[in-house]
Amino acid sequence: MLTITSPSPVFLAGEDREAALVAQLIARDERALRVLYDRYANNLLTVILRVVRDKALAQDVLQEGLLKVWLSIASYDASRGRLFTWMVRVCCNQAIDAVRSPRHRFNSATQSLDITGVQRAQAATSFNPEHIGLRELLLHLKPRQREVIDLLYFGGCTQVEAAEQLGIPLATVKTRARAALLVLTRFSN
Repeated sequence: MLTITSPSPVFLAGEDREAALVAQLIARDERALRVLYDRYANNLLTVILRVVRDKALAQDVLQEGLLKVWLSIASYDASRGRLFTWMVRVCCNQAIDAVRSPRHRFNSATQSLDITGVQRAQAATSFNPEHIGLRELLLHLKPRQREVIDLLYFGGCTQVEAAEQLGIPLATVKTRARAALLVLTRFSN
């Protein structure tokens, strides 16, 4: 005896294929969710990217949008439009909500502090203490404080290396550096 089953939504054409997919989604067939993703995800992602303008956020919105489609598929009305059009509306609303969220506004208002190795090298080579008048400020220091600051900030020494070069205890280097920074703070304000 030959059993006839309903054809898979993959092999149906046009509106029949869409109707079969919707029926399977309403029946909570997880395979239909996979078909939905394979068929529409790239196009939905393109639409979402136009709203959020951030690929990582767009991918998150796509996942949330498809979850919303899965959970609210029963509210889809084929007489009011195609499935894709309804999903675009659901995903666009999700994208707009994401852009309006306080978290997104905060993240987009702050700039990333991550810098690449090239940017770090450029910043290191472009820094010159002379640009901020540090040498002139050092004239306000006692000679012993100035020699410590010279070694630490201009000589590139660590506190241990400065102590060795000056032949003084590490604690003395730390004390002089701290005192020098307090003096410089007063004069720089």
